[in-house]
Amino acid sequence: MNDEEIKTDDGLEVVEEREDGMSDPQKKITKLRDELKVCEQEKREHLEGWQRTKADLVNYKRDEAKRLEDLGRFITAGVLQDLLPVLDSFELALQSFKLSAMGATGGGHEQGVLMIRSQMLDVLKKRGVRAIEVVPGEPFNPERHESLGEIESEQASGTIAEEVQRGYTLGERVIRPARVRIVK
Repeated sequence: MNDEEIKTDDGLEVVEEREDGMSDPQKKITKLRDELKVCEQEKREHLEGWQRTKADLVNYKRDEAKRLEDLGRFITAGVLQDLLPVLDSFELALQSFKLSAMGATGGGHEQGVLMIRSQMLDVLKKRGVRAIEVVPGEPFNPERHESLGEIESEQASGTIAEEVQRGYTLGERVIRPARVRIVK
């Protein structure tokens, strides 16, 4: 008689003995031990594979965080390099103001300050920063404007009366809303 497996409705397997030598309990135990060793080896391989994958993920996260930190430093360094000439211009303007106060040179400070402003705007433009254009009388948009209060005006109620502080966008994202006063 040979062993024959029959599955029942509840998922259990019934093994019938057959006459092929497997009826000997010692041979069955040996076969089951061999199968158990194979299962344990497969389990160990799967566990080791999972542990390697988990370690790879931890290493990837650490490397990615370092890369993003380095990228942030690189971008910051680029912005600072662009701003250093503007700082140099401010230093020259301050020296010019001091010399002017001592009577050593003439005026021209307004032109110097305008040039510094132009340099700063060029740096910001190069980095994708744009000023939010505000026109008195246009409707108030809370996505692009911040109200600092209301004033009386002949313009329509709820529209912008005046710009108090300029706002800026970086691409399409508002990084600082324009601060305005609106009409009562």
